[in-house]
Amino acid sequence: MQYAADGAPLSRPADRQISPVRMTELHFPVRGFYGQKTVLQTYSFREGLRDGLPIALGYLTVAFGFGLTAVQAGLYPLTALILSLINETSAGQTAGLSVIAAHGTLIEMALTQFIINLRYSLMAISLSQRVDASFTVPARLLLGFSITDEIFAVASTKHDPVGTRYFSGIALLPYFAWAAGTLIGALAGAFLPPLVSQPMGIMLYGMFFAIILPPARRERGVLVAVLIGAACACLFRYLPGLNRVGSGFAVIISGVAGALAAAWLFPVPPEPEREDADAPKEMPA
Repeated sequence: MQYAADGAPLSRPADRQISPVRMTELHFPVRGFYGQKTVLQTYSFREGLRDGLPIALGYLTVAFGFGLTAVQAGLYPLTALILSLINETSAGQTAGLSVIAAHGTLIEMALTQFIINLRYSLMAISLSQRVDASFTVPARLLLGFSITDEIFAVASTKHDPVGTRYFSGIALLPYFAWAAGTLIGALAGAFLPPLVSQPMGIMLYGMFFAIILPPARRERGVLVAVLIGAACACLFRYLPGLNRVGSGFAVIISGVAGALAAAWLFPVPPEPEREDADAPKEMPA
């Protein structure tokens, strides 16, 4: 049996099967804003690294395309690296490049990032309900910064609450892979001839197609949202008068128009009310 720092036995749910060696490895005190407490973490830092490795490999290739695109938009490689170090959002950074290249305003940039990255707030709120007591306030802030679509998807599949060790492991490799891929792509775009670097910039857009095509084939609502958003973007690009609208506002209006059309044409049906399992049932006559 494991004991806390004050000598009291450390209790755990009876249905959680953890080997004695693993309990010893993961039992440690945590000091946060609310004093010191002993926490038993189910998943280790090494398990987080293992789950984050495939995500990191994917980020490395996608970030390479972003680095190329950033240099083609007129950014220095160091600037592109700083963007990836403080953001880690492929869609948001790509949209931000469009605003920068079009010399958009700060309000345009802020609204664009708010619309595109709002989903991360919802992911962080959802995942914060599945973490253990080792997540102090600073750790929750780190979770909110480090969370991405893939990290959220993998961490949400865990049966038990995740701790700071596991989340640090799963977020570490993707973060540095995103930054490293951006730097490599930016340097390649700065030194390679345009005949080679410009065709490689399509890698980033290939990732977006890989994201939207599978759900668009399964759900009509997603397909309608994508088609209407793309149609609106083309109107803002080529229609006289509308092509004077900034690229950031065009992205916002196109995205909102597609989402509203899909919500109106294909509303999500409400969940049926669950009957009380303890309610008495009438016996057949």
